[in-house]
Amino acid sequence: MFEHYRTFTYNLAGRDLTIETGKMAQLSNGSCLVRYGDTVILANATASAAPRDGIDFLPLSVDFEEKLYSVGKIPGSFLKREGRPSEKAVLAARVIDRPIRPLFPKDLRNDVVLSLTVMSVDPDNSPEIAAMIGASIALTISDIPWNGPIGGVFVGYVDGEIVINPTFEQREKSELELTVAGTREKVVMIEAGAKEISDDIMFDAIMKAHEAIKPLVDFINSIRAEIGKEKFAYASCEIDPAMFDKIEALAADDVRKALDTDDKRVRDAALKPVYERVYEALAEEYPDSKALIDECMYKLQKKIVRRWLLDEQRRVDGRRMDEIRPLAAEVSLLPRVHGSGMFTRGQTQVLTTATLGSIRDSQLLDGIDEEETKRYMHQYNMPGYSVGEAKAARSPGRREIGHGALAERALVPVLPTVEEFPYAIRCVSEVLSSNGSTSQASVCGSTLALMDAGVPIKAPVAGISCGLITEGDRWMTMIDIQGLEDFFGDMDFKVAGTKKGITAIQMDLKIDGLTPEIIKNALETTRKGRFYIIDDVLTPVIAAPRDDVSKYAPKMITTKIDTEKIREVIGSGGKVIQKICADTNAKIDIEDDGSIFIAAVNKDDAYKALAIIDAIVKDPEPGAIYTGKVTGIIPIGCFVEYAPGKEGLVHISKLDTKRVGKVEDVVSIGDEIKVMVLGVDNKGRINLSRKDAIGR
Repeated sequence: MFEHYRTFTYNLAGRDLTIETGKMAQLSNGSCLVRYGDTVILANATASAAPRDGIDFLPLSVDFEEKLYSVGKIPGSFLKREGRPSEKAVLAARVIDRPIRPLFPKDLRNDVVLSLTVMSVDPDNSPEIAAMIGASIALTISDIPWNGPIGGVFVGYVDGEIVINPTFEQREKSELELTVAGTREKVVMIEAGAKEISDDIMFDAIMKAHEAIKPLVDFINSIRAEIGKEKFAYASCEIDPAMFDKIEALAADDVRKALDTDDKRVRDAALKPVYERVYEALAEEYPDSKALIDECMYKLQKKIVRRWLLDEQRRVDGRRMDEIRPLAAEVSLLPRVHGSGMFTRGQTQVLTTATLGSIRDSQLLDGIDEEETKRYMHQYNMPGYSVGEAKAARSPGRREIGHGALAERALVPVLPTVEEFPYAIRCVSEVLSSNGSTSQASVCGSTLALMDAGVPIKAPVAGISCGLITEGDRWMTMIDIQGLEDFFGDMDFKVAGTKKGITAIQMDLKIDGLTPEIIKNALETTRKGRFYIIDDVLTPVIAAPRDDVSKYAPKMITTKIDTEKIREVIGSGGKVIQKICADTNAKIDIEDDGSIFIAAVNKDDAYKALAIIDAIVKDPEPGAIYTGKVTGIIPIGCFVEYAPGKEGLVHISKLDTKRVGKVEDVVSIGDEIKVMVLGVDNKGRINLSRKDAIGR
């Protein structure tokens, strides 16, 4: 039945990578089942027969589909089925999209969809890497035009050693989380999170990853040689050279004048009448060709900007190649938030707020990996007004999720531990104005906000981007790219870190890859840039985290109790802990290991809650003072609940400083009185005294 069924096996980092074809999903343009250990990914590549009308770009979709059955979980939603992709699924799709996209023909406009279904997950073998390899193979053996293949690996740094595709145990100890994709000749994609790794170690890790990728690409090519399909022919969507030449002759000088400014608003205003003149001049010869004219104008601007950069070493805003735009930093802009910081880089401006909460405010995760909660959350918003567009707000897209995750990854390595700072932390970066490099501005703004909030970060983190222009063997880099240099350039190489080392990297390419020389240059360029930002911009504004959190932030106290006592603190049906919270205006979170986190806006309330918990879990010591409630009266005294579920007896002789004839003359049921612990009798009963507590 499956006469075309084939298997191919390759040893990747000491484990078998097995590719199966010809059995499943045979109606796709290209399909394969990837087995890496017990991780199983079904990869399918499909393409439309023809482009849709009006499409002037490659409509590529990459879907990384997390199935909870892959880890033996039932979805927690009401519907009990997977809903919208998790943030991690979106990020995985982005990581796969970025190295694949530049290798499609520039004039292809057919819809292309990559569906990567996670069917089984082995913690030792990354489903993201297996999916990336599967996507590459599915495209390579399909009839879809594509200039691959690529390979991809994950890199760790464990005990001073660079490790390719580390196991789960190794990843837990690793100081580096690096994903690298590449062709046989070049590196196509880099994404990294690191615990302040030096530039040299990072470079060596990237190079070692590429060495591991080369034979993997050879393996994929061997599959293509056996079962690969012939690529289908497609109608090129390249613009008419004659139209472009006419537009260049007509408008080049005016476009140069319009582009020659550092103000995006001035540039856009100057270009508008140029477009109108071109439309009018070509209306008779090219009727109903406004979209094609727009594409020609775009390519004309691209040509001009690239020629300035390559031939004249000239940037649109007049800067040197190694010069950063004017920078500004501010803190404490919003009086009631827990911390705020605004970072401005030219016409790019980001305002970040930091909010502190109790540990129960940590984000719950329902995904296919081992992480179930997230204490630090970083979110990024880019509204329409930030680019001068009249666009209504929408839910976060892939861009917003990706940029938020990048900033989050950059800052996590410098955050204090839960033991050092027992708070959940949420940073929100609002892009107020955008002209390139907003993600790295959000890193800088977040550093300011965290320090303003009193979060004792280990060191300030700064982020900056490096651009690239290539032509044949010629290439040059430039620091701190603005919008036009991003649009018309070949690379956006984003690096964040402290002065000690790198904490995050994200590289976006529009060409077929980078050489080691370019990567090394980009790392050196961004290192100098982030040092400058930290020393000359961030620390002069706020040199160190505030000594204390905002008066509007919750005050946090931690303690740890015997796990056997947890039940007593919670009480039947949660009655005890609910009462403590109600009586003290505090939030209380109890971990399975006995760790207790108490949060209250008023520090006295937090300590009051702590005192009640201590009274519950600790044996009372003679001389200890408590405020308790009278729960019962007998002829010889009264019972006082000095802590939830804890009672003692105040003998009538210990009710007052003077002689008491009748207990009811001094106290009534429900009264709150202060008592001192006298001791515990031989039957375990606690003896209390109101008399000795008076005046204490």
